[in-house]
Amino acid sequence: MTRDEVLGLTGQEFFTIRWDDGAVEMIDQRALPSREAYVRIGDPSGVAAAIRDMTIRGAPAIGIAGAMGGALAAVHGLDVEAAASMLASVRPTAVNLRWGVDRALAAWKAAAGECRADRANAVVAAAEDLLREDVAVCRAIGKNGAALLPDPATVLTHCNAGALATGGYGTALGVVRAAREAGKRVRVIADETRPFLQGARLTAWELARDGFDVTVIPDSNAATFLRRGDVSAVIVGADRIARNGDVANKVGTYPLAVLAREHGVPFYVAAPISTIDLATPDGDSIPIEDRPAREVTHVGATCIVPERVPVANVAFDVTPARLIGKIVTERGAFAPADMASVPGR
Repeated sequence: MTRDEVLGLTGQEFFTIRWDDGAVEMIDQRALPSREAYVRIGDPSGVAAAIRDMTIRGAPAIGIAGAMGGALAAVHGLDVEAAASMLASVRPTAVNLRWGVDRALAAWKAAAGECRADRANAVVAAAEDLLREDVAVCRAIGKNGAALLPDPATVLTHCNAGALATGGYGTALGVVRAAREAGKRVRVIADETRPFLQGARLTAWELARDGFDVTVIPDSNAATFLRRGDVSAVIVGADRIARNGDVANKVGTYPLAVLAREHGVPFYVAAPISTIDLATPDGDSIPIEDRPAREVTHVGATCIVPERVPVANVAFDVTPARLIGKIVTERGAFAPADMASVPGR
């Protein structure tokens, strides 16, 4: 079987991340949609830089990248625990990064009695297992979420929670993929997602690449489409889900939830169980990342903000549990209040 057949990605024409002969290969998401380019990274600091500068992004994807960064440290004779600590600190909001790094570190410690090469192989195997598991999890999320959609359906989404944000297939976009596979007629409206334009650049690229009906709208148009009745459901991903069901996701998600409630449109969050952080009691306790001002001041190389004008670039917002209809996981769709009792936690 080919790698794509093993992962269940035979219908997907690109890959997000993979391990290849002592190195990590990943699609350079900064280059999309202009060109499809891949980078090859041979050390943990390179993986950390790729996560920091958003060469790779999306909570599940950076979790896999963190695990593979730990594998690089093991294979190349570096301090695995130091590499794990460094990798886990790169982006604070997405809990999956720490989870992926911890998977690699646990494999390293579990093989403590073996020779260095065997210990390294154990970490590589753990990272590759994480990739396979993530794709399977996304397919299960997709199936569970597809059951919530009518036929036909128009899904409004924000940021990118698709194959590019995961090992493959996607969470929020996995629901869209699974709905099509089930024979439902489904189209997508993608918020452009300022300032980094993950919706316009990434969601639109991967869905169009895979033959979906997708339309990009300015973020400020979402209210109009919801008011006109053009949206069947809003589905987004998550970077961290607190014990009480509050959800941190790309900034702009919270106002969408408010608008969906106002217009009687279901609002769903699609995310793996690994995104549920029971150690975080509520949304106010989630650390929120500030991103560089340049993401706001520039579009490509062009500056669009007057010099010396201050810029704030808060990367995530928190959607209160009361605004969320269901949180769709690989184990089923649950009310936000039930996070502590989701099977597998």
